[in-house]
Amino acid sequence: MRKFSYETVSPSGELTKQTIEASSAEEAERILEQRGILLTGSIRAADLDVITVINRFLMAMTSVKPREIILFTKQFCTMFRVGVPILKTLSILREQTENVKLRQTVERMENDVASGYPLSTAFKRHPKIFDKLYCSMIQAGESSGRLPEVMDRLIDIITHEHKVRKDIQSAMTYPAIVLLSLVGVFFALLTIVIPQFATMFSKSGGDLPWQTQACITLHAFLQKWWPLILPVFVAIVGGLFFWLRTPHGRYWRDVFILKIPAVGNVIQKSAMSRFTSIFAILQESGVNVLTSVEILTGTIGNEAIAHELESLKSNLQQGSGISAPLRNSKYFTPMVVNMIVIGEESGQLSEMLSKTSMHYDYEVKYAIARMTQLLGPFLILCMAGLIGFFALAIFLPMWDMSATLS
Repeated sequence: MRKFSYETVSPSGELTKQTIEASSAEEAERILEQRGILLTGSIRAADLDVITVINRFLMAMTSVKPREIILFTKQFCTMFRVGVPILKTLSILREQTENVKLRQTVERMENDVASGYPLSTAFKRHPKIFDKLYCSMIQAGESSGRLPEVMDRLIDIITHEHKVRKDIQSAMTYPAIVLLSLVGVFFALLTIVIPQFATMFSKSGGDLPWQTQACITLHAFLQKWWPLILPVFVAIVGGLFFWLRTPHGRYWRDVFILKIPAVGNVIQKSAMSRFTSIFAILQESGVNVLTSVEILTGTIGNEAIAHELESLKSNLQQGSGISAPLRNSKYFTPMVVNMIVIGEESGQLSEMLSKTSMHYDYEVKYAIARMTQLLGPFLILCMAGLIGFFALAIFLPMWDMSATLS
């Protein structure tokens, strides 16, 4: 047994901190719920030792990959469809799961279901592994009694999302490598090559070309001020990192990305594909339009587009349709809006959304290929220009010295 601390409100209204003994935090939480004790925060271990701290750190560093979620969902759906009880299903999956973090999560879900919690609640307790869309789909299937069918559609969604994400990552790998090489070559030439020639050029006493003078001046500046430049650079990068973790920072980051030529086009079409495919499956699963938009707002993956969905949600709450507020949107394409109009008028919204999703799947592939074709040569030209600039900075003075000596 271990000790766990928790905070609760006393009858007099004061905040008090107490401890309880249990085998796990989940068991402690269940005991407190049975006693009717209202918690004001999470339960924490009160007897942390070195091993526990190390295990928690390693667990925090472990991630659950999308392909592991896909495999887990397929196995869960298959066993549930053939009539295996949920507790037995979770027990089998816990034993078969190789990922330690996912295995512990499944074990906690098994304990929650055994304690009487609905399956959707057991999933919702782990939002870092099962996102809002996943949990909402499970809840929709559970409430409608069509969990296997809904999970089949959920598998389609997460498989599609994983494929699109991998395609974009693959397309960005080559430009990222070239860009890193560009930065590395710049600093290597500036800090290693140029200083070796600077002494020789200064002894020659002649006028140096502007390329050489610019390189020598920049090297001298970095050499003199690097103790100040380095902490300022770290502070700027750190501040930017934390700012981008805020909703405001994420919003302006996504607005900026959508304005980048070629890259913004890929991101926008990928978001349209995600929006229409998820929306279609949610409609087919019996989720109402307002709830679907709420789910999409939290799962669209782009804060700028999510901001526009927020305004759509407020219009739906007032009783208006979907297409009207989308007409004035910056990021929703005319095709998406027109297909939603046709779907609303014909009563076949999910079918129109599915067809639109198929179209944008093709558009995303084409946009990724075009982006790669544009970025690759552009970065190579930048690399050639940089190396050419440093080559002129080195060899022009040498040619002048050779001409003087001859």
